[in-house]
Amino acid sequence: MSDSAPAIASEPVAPVADLPSGEPIPPPSAAAALEPITSVNEKKPQPSPAALAKALYASDAFLARLNKCLSTPTGIDTVLLLLCYTSKFSASILGVLSRSILQRSLREWLAVIAGSVPPGAKTAVVVDSKTAAAVAPAAAKALVHAKRLNALSTLLSEARTMTRLWALVGMYFWGKGVFAKAAAVWRAKRNPSSSSSSALSASEKEQLPSTTETAISLLQFSLCVALQVLENGAYLSSKGVLGWQPARIGKAYLWSARFWAAYVGIEIGRLLALEPKERWKEDSWKGNLAKNLAWAPLTVHWSSEKGLVSEMVVGLLGSIPGLVQMRELWASTA
Repeated sequence: MSDSAPAIASEPVAPVADLPSGEPIPPPSAAAALEPITSVNEKKPQPSPAALAKALYASDAFLARLNKCLSTPTGIDTVLLLLCYTSKFSASILGVLSRSILQRSLREWLAVIAGSVPPGAKTAVVVDSKTAAAVAPAAAKALVHAKRLNALSTLLSEARTMTRLWALVGMYFWGKGVFAKAAAVWRAKRNPSSSSSSALSASEKEQLPSTTETAISLLQFSLCVALQVLENGAYLSSKGVLGWQPARIGKAYLWSARFWAAYVGIEIGRLLALEPKERWKEDSWKGNLAKNLAWAPLTVHWSSEKGLVSEMVVGLLGSIPGLVQMRELWASTA
């Protein structure tokens, strides 16, 4: 009988723990019951031809206006100005937020490590970039983006400085107009009955600037020429084109900013001194005032050897003239 015993007696018996518990099987959830069964080959809805055509038309119109903005030196400088300071401001915001999160995460991580060290034991913890990326990956990535935005801002700033090397050519023609008006005012004031003065019509005489306005224009023109000459010399010397020493380059940049600060201060006073009816004659009086009010603290900041404000404030204030000029430029290309 032992030879005819069933072979299944030698198979391992499943443990009791692996047997079914006998509890009722829970019913499927309502969400699972109502979930639609989708086919693997089912295609996602595609945008209609009308929507694609509308998107293409909007993109074409945007690029056409942007091309108009970039077709003049002033337009190029405006676009670079906006991108330069908005990228600097964005980099500062990202840097401050990511450093705060990273420091808090590292403090928590170090507290956990300190709690696992036996009392009286000495240990050293080295925190490097890889450790920071592992502890707070989002903050570490934000720091990388902030560094790249800062690099972009520096590049755009240098590009604007390079394009201003030819600004003296435009200032020459600006000076011609300023001195021509000054000469006309001087002749009209000195010899009101002269032939050149009497040849002017009544409307032309009314359009002549006053002696104070003429003096302000001459002073602002002189300040702009001085600041541009100093900036050009300092920039070309920093690139090895001219032979100015580093100390002279630093002083040139400081005095260039100081001349700019003087120009901005005079311009703010001139705009505020205008009567309400004269302000409407000014092209974008509010825009010019907003731009110069934003430039004023920055020019004072750059005029100081140690500086006065943070990079975040520089980016914020510098973005205001960029937004104002870009808005005016964009409106002119409509």
